[in-house]
Amino acid sequence: MMTMVFLTAEPPNRQTAQDPGPVLDRASQVYDTVKTLQADFVQIVDNPMIGDPDTTRGKLYEQRPSYFEMRFSAPPNDRIVADGKRLWLYTPSTTPGQVIRTAIPATGTSGPNLIGQFVERPRERYDARYLRADSLSAGPVDVIALKPRATDLPYTAATVWVARQDGLVRRIEIVETGGQTRTVILQQLVVNRPIAAREFKFSPPAGTRVVDQ
Repeated sequence: MMTMVFLTAEPPNRQTAQDPGPVLDRASQVYDTVKTLQADFVQIVDNPMIGDPDTTRGKLYEQRPSYFEMRFSAPPNDRIVADGKRLWLYTPSTTPGQVIRTAIPATGTSGPNLIGQFVERPRERYDARYLRADSLSAGPVDVIALKPRATDLPYTAATVWVARQDGLVRRIEIVETGGQTRTVILQQLVVNRPIAAREFKFSPPAGTRVVDQ
């Protein structure tokens, strides 16, 4: 008597979910070696309550642990500077004659921890999900969705694009608590090259009112 054996095939489009842990582990290890970082940036802020997305661009500088700058070329003259002690928000394109001075934030998009907040202890701080493999101008990337476990952050979700070539984060998308989505795209990254001290200094122009918050 012959026994019939039937094999059940997997559905053709079914894939096993990839573990995001190794991607985040590598990104964390790479970031530990970064002392300074320079990059061209494009920032896109999409607020459905306002209208079309707002796109800005410029140069980003970071020197760990507490120095940071976004020097805008569009709009020109806008600057965000963390000088090691305080954060300066100078945006004459929208609020001429005024600069806001605050404590340096530990999280968010305007402080020295722009990248680190997503790759320092990521397994401890986030519930992570592998979204997909993708490609940017720098080459192949892995896209990871992050949901913070803390409830006191200025964002409710984030997505990071991690380059396979060097483990550096090339793109960050943040859903802020106010409902808007902020995307920061980094290009032409240079790490561990000295940055001129002037990039982390800010002196209010004559006639500018300093508002402390």
